[in-house]
Amino acid sequence: MAAASQTPPGGPALAAARGDSLSLHGSSERLTPSAVNQVMMEFLIYFGRAVVVFYPVYLTGYLGLSISWVLLCMLMITWWKKNRQWKDARIGSAIEFVDNETHVIHTELKNTLQMASWVHFTEVEKVQWVNKVLEQAWPFFGMYMEKLLKENIQPAVRLSNSALKMFTFTKIHFGHKPFVISGMRAYTHEVDQREVILDMNIQYDSDVDIDADVNSAITAGVKGLKFQGMLRVILEPLIGQAPLVGGVTLFFIRRPTLQINWTGMTNLLDSPAFSSLSEDTIMDIIASLMVLPNRMCIPLIDQIKVDQMRFPLPRGVVRVHVLEARDLVAKDTYMMGLVKGKSDPYVKLRVGNRNFKTKTIKENLHPKWNEVYEFVVHEAPGQELEMELFDEDTDKDDFLGRYNLDLGDVKMEKEMDQWFPLEGVPHGELHLKLQWLCLKTDSSLLKQFDNGFACAMLSVYLDNASNLPKDHSEFTANQKRGKHGKEARLTKRNVGPNSYVELSVDKDVQKSKAVFTNKNPVFEQGFSFFVHNVSSQKLVVQVKEHEKKNVLGVLTLDMERLLKISDMTLDQSFPLEQSGANSQIKLKATMRVLAVEAPPPKTVVTPPSSAQQQKLPARGGNSSVAPPSAAAVVPSNAATAASSQSRPGDPNENYSAQRRRSSFLVSESEKSSNLNMRRYDSHSMLSDNSIASSRFDLSEGAVYPDDIRNHQGSFGEIHLSVKYTTLRRKLIIMVHACRNLFPCSENGTDSYVRLYLLPDHSWKHRKKTQVKRKTLNPVFDHKFEFDLLLEEAQTRKLDVAVKNNKMFHTKERKDIGMVLLDLSQIDMTRGVTEWYELTLPGLKRSASKIIL
Repeated sequence: MAAASQTPPGGPALAAARGDSLSLHGSSERLTPSAVNQVMMEFLIYFGRAVVVFYPVYLTGYLGLSISWVLLCMLMITWWKKNRQWKDARIGSAIEFVDNETHVIHTELKNTLQMASWVHFTEVEKVQWVNKVLEQAWPFFGMYMEKLLKENIQPAVRLSNSALKMFTFTKIHFGHKPFVISGMRAYTHEVDQREVILDMNIQYDSDVDIDADVNSAITAGVKGLKFQGMLRVILEPLIGQAPLVGGVTLFFIRRPTLQINWTGMTNLLDSPAFSSLSEDTIMDIIASLMVLPNRMCIPLIDQIKVDQMRFPLPRGVVRVHVLEARDLVAKDTYMMGLVKGKSDPYVKLRVGNRNFKTKTIKENLHPKWNEVYEFVVHEAPGQELEMELFDEDTDKDDFLGRYNLDLGDVKMEKEMDQWFPLEGVPHGELHLKLQWLCLKTDSSLLKQFDNGFACAMLSVYLDNASNLPKDHSEFTANQKRGKHGKEARLTKRNVGPNSYVELSVDKDVQKSKAVFTNKNPVFEQGFSFFVHNVSSQKLVVQVKEHEKKNVLGVLTLDMERLLKISDMTLDQSFPLEQSGANSQIKLKATMRVLAVEAPPPKTVVTPPSSAQQQKLPARGGNSSVAPPSAAAVVPSNAATAASSQSRPGDPNENYSAQRRRSSFLVSESEKSSNLNMRRYDSHSMLSDNSIASSRFDLSEGAVYPDDIRNHQGSFGEIHLSVKYTTLRRKLIIMVHACRNLFPCSENGTDSYVRLYLLPDHSWKHRKKTQVKRKTLNPVFDHKFEFDLLLEEAQTRKLDVAVKNNKMFHTKERKDIGMVLLDLSQIDMTRGVTEWYELTLPGLKRSASKIIL
């Protein structure tokens, strides 16, 4: 009683609430007046509802009316409730559409329209002439495929399973619809000079009609299929003789989609002999041939090494720390959805054909995993880290969101630690830490970890095997009789075995494709393994029979053996143990040390002090000091320093992750077309000299040519338009023209315009116009678009520089002048079109602006 009578710090209201909770335990002595009033009020409301419901029924019986009146009333009430719910749903949908107009339109169009990629991306070309060539050549392609299926595929199917010995194609017709290339993008400037990369978006909605007899009682067939994927074609190396290309490499960066309309017996796919021909298995076969890291290579000259084309060394390794998630959607409900619970989330990660799944956190909308996974990266940019979150249930797991991250971003940043917004759900974020590990041949960089991290990567190219025994009993019997392998082959006709190769490093086991009835099988496949302890781990290679799994030969390779070689590479034929006397296997094993690279430093140029600026002598005899009132044009060094300062609490701190996903109407295949470039570490793509010359040297005493230092007057003017479109969420910069430029030669100036949207000043964010030759008044009319929000655009600065492509008979690019626009001082929604005077730091600091 004393505890109940005390007033808590919260006041009388909290005391009443505490008294209510105590009354639930059945003690009548503890009931307070407020609790009694609440119980009485609830009882009266319950009694009133009962009277409202049952009194019409009693009144109907008392008056002797038909029960039909009660049913009619119930029907009308039910109809009214349904109609009311329908109206509320329509009003709610309209309000949601108004609040999220862009997102709703994007989702609806993405689900209903399958537009070609060239509609959205200007760099993707509409190659109608290629489709016309395919349409004309399609009948001949059908003839070739019919011959291929009957002469190559049909015997292979018969040998793959004993129940398919009578398999026969009875009808092969590839229809009248060829596959269509809806968009093609060619990479020439972003890659090495000796190659060309083509990305082709392939769509195949076929009327194919193929029938086959499994045996006399079972028939099968395919009548129509749909196939879609992004095919990358690499033409390398470019050579100076016919046929100008050394080889062609084809592969899919990610698994394409496939839908097959099966015909024949309805339970065909459930039969033991034909269960391997499901759509997933067919996609696995395609993935084993043409999905990274597997490639289809066609050498065109003899000097090309097929192993380097088919399985080049990976670009690197990405280490993914799955830390935590927050604000996930609650999928578990109780009492038929009336009470919302939580979720049991887990994460699926995939890069290419390598998949991982985290542990499940029970009943938590803010789970923490703290798990680490490692992936081999073969193309960056190109390959993506695919992340999906699910709620684990007993029947079917519920979707909690997804996010795809281009690994080229990780390669560029070296380290990333940020929250990624989940797509496909109303809310939710995933926290990841990613590290890019480069591949080194320096054994001194080898560091073994106790926390399970890999210290090295092993790349194995399996070429072929030779002189394999037919089965395990063959070489066992020959050994018992004391016969040499050559003598044994002469005494008995040997039909080759059905074999495959199993490679393993501890618990990581990978298998090759199966080769049938061949004692000298050719595999030509690549495999990658992570090495955690070089001194104890070994590569075990076992050649096995396809069906019986009997071992036909074994090879064991120590990791320390590779570490002692200068290039850490072994490329030779190895004798097989527990096999025939002359049985060998040829492979190439390459080990690379994983090294963590520090993130690239952000260069901040310190502006000269005011005292130094006053002491700086004038190049033309007159000192030039920047007027303090120039708000639209500021020195570039000051802008760099200002942009490098961090802004705590900035709502756009995760903007870099959101910007790449804000394009309107982007499908999965189109997105890959826009982002999947192949970056090379070669200096031929962007030399240090070009990087240094892409920005102005703003330090004191910058050296300029004598003609520039002795020049009197202006260096020219540039005509720019700046506008932000709120509907498309794009910042549009229009470079119209220049006038009265500085003459770099007697014939004029070969000029172009370069743009940076600070603080992004790397080569990736560099934009430039075409070169206009031999003119002092070039007209460009070139439009540049930047995908970013208006709030973010108001915090940026636009760095515009006019450069001479070739000056004074040298290959160095010289600067003519620059303009730095502070976008926060411009009304971008209304737009502005003005002429700006070009200046050079240290020479002419005039910020005058000519307004037409």
